[in-house]
Amino acid sequence: MSVKIYGMSSSGNCHKVRLLLDYLKYPHMWIETDTRHGATQTDEFRSLNPNARVPLAVLEDGSCLPESNAILYYFAQGTTFWPADKVSQAHVLQWLFFEQYDHEPRLAVNRAIQSIFNSIAERRAEFKANLPKGYRALGVMEQHLKTNVWFGASQVSIADIALYAYTHVADEGGFSLADFPLIRAWLGRMESLDGHTRMQLPALM
Repeated sequence: MSVKIYGMSSSGNCHKVRLLLDYLKYPHMWIETDTRHGATQTDEFRSLNPNARVPLAVLEDGSCLPESNAILYYFAQGTTFWPADKVSQAHVLQWLFFEQYDHEPRLAVNRAIQSIFNSIAERRAEFKANLPKGYRALGVMEQHLKTNVWFGASQVSIADIALYAYTHVADEGGFSLADFPLIRAWLGRMESLDGHTRMQLPALM
């Protein structure tokens, strides 16, 4: 049995997993799962992930692993995307937690409002409230890159993959990267990796 990945191609959290597996040339089956149409709300899918979200990895032994950053950690073990020393490992985890707590809730949510569900008219207050918080997260990243090439380790890691996912489409959530030259340069480094792909917006509903 090969690894199966249930994912929505226009989701940054799912794109993280696709990037790592493509970088590693890890054989897998991608099962496109459009959450906009209730694909994760079926009894069949809930039997795999009771939390009814993608991405979801079904491993070779049939066990299921949800949550994007947990999936990244699983597949990065024993590769260059997970550092060998404990301090770097802790720093990678630091950035993974930052991505989920400070970064993704602003950039990803605004992208969903503006470009995925086209619901900005109904959620304008939430969208506007997210802008300063998202820019603050981007500022933290820019500051880090003044003295570092990558996030968490001395070479590219799953922290970079996690942060790349929604940063490279920041404009789709109303965030401009014009004032973040170091982030733009880092995005370029990510996009030069073998096997790299950019995320695409979904077809209109």
